[in-house]
Amino acid sequence: MIAADCSDVTEHPHDDKPRPYLCTVCDKWFRTKGNLKEHKQIHTGKKYTCTQCEKHFATERYMKQHMNLHSSKYMCTECGKCFSTRPDLTVHRRTHSGEKPFECFVCTKRFAKLTDLVRHNRKHSGEKPFVCRTCGKAFSESGTLNAHMRVHTGDKPFKCLLCDKSFRQSHSLHMHKRHVHSNGRSYDCRYCGKLFKSICDLKCHVRIHADAKSYSCSHCSNCFKRLSHLKAHLLKSHDVGNWFICHICGKKFSGNGDLKKHLLRHEDVKSYVCCDCPMCFYTATELKLHRMRHSDIKQFCCGSCSKFFKRKRSMFKHSDRCLSWD
Repeated sequence: MIAADCSDVTEHPHDDKPRPYLCTVCDKWFRTKGNLKEHKQIHTGKKYTCTQCEKHFATERYMKQHMNLHSSKYMCTECGKCFSTRPDLTVHRRTHSGEKPFECFVCTKRFAKLTDLVRHNRKHSGEKPFVCRTCGKAFSESGTLNAHMRVHTGDKPFKCLLCDKSFRQSHSLHMHKRHVHSNGRSYDCRYCGKLFKSICDLKCHVRIHADAKSYSCSHCSNCFKRLSHLKAHLLKSHDVGNWFICHICGKKFSGNGDLKKHLLRHEDVKSYVCCDCPMCFYTATELKLHRMRHSDIKQFCCGSCSKFFKRKRSMFKHSDRCLSWD
């Protein structure tokens, strides 16, 4: 192992790890001493300014790469878009050609970027190279580890400019702005009063209340309100279609989205963090249900007695009792 001669650098405790240099300010690891030295410019507070647009950068290399945009040094001949480095331009050109040179040897899935293939391979190998130094929890991606570290540090770098509330994740800030500050929900359901941003979302929601089942099965007499429900029925009851199978436990799913959510539980990746408490969740739906415990908003209304509830499930149970009383 190469020893670090800087007073604020600590060697990695494991000889087989590829990043032996540690920044003691933010606990980030680096492969070479030069990379660490360049990274430390971020903590000095010095700013490097672009002479063309006066945009500021934390390091000199980032500033020089940015200035390539003004000189059009790396410009795509297909769409005219400019890039700061040649590798970025090379990857971008694949969006026009459709080229995906990197193939997974396990499932033959192809990728345009090598980094995407490396990240994908961890799903097959179960490798979790990023370990939290505080609690020992391991993660398959560095971004997930960085988000997890904020649970220990209490750091909330994503700030809402409308109400000054801060969040640990950009996703949490986005959800906050959409649910608290957005006034774009102009389409309301005439059955329960719930608001939607588009007419398509409203039409999809109304099928829950409507008796009409527009999607009929060609193999039996069953009908469904949604196309996704019909596809799931065809696969489970008539074996029409393709299963999405978990390579770890063999469990079958009718949709690729359900499989992806399931794989998060094997990887123990809880990317959705509550902005009001340290709890983490596998999916956005689980986080949304949890957030209702912190909120006083009751958006689901019983059609019989006009009583409001926080959760849709609670409203449906109450509605069944109202109908039985009638």
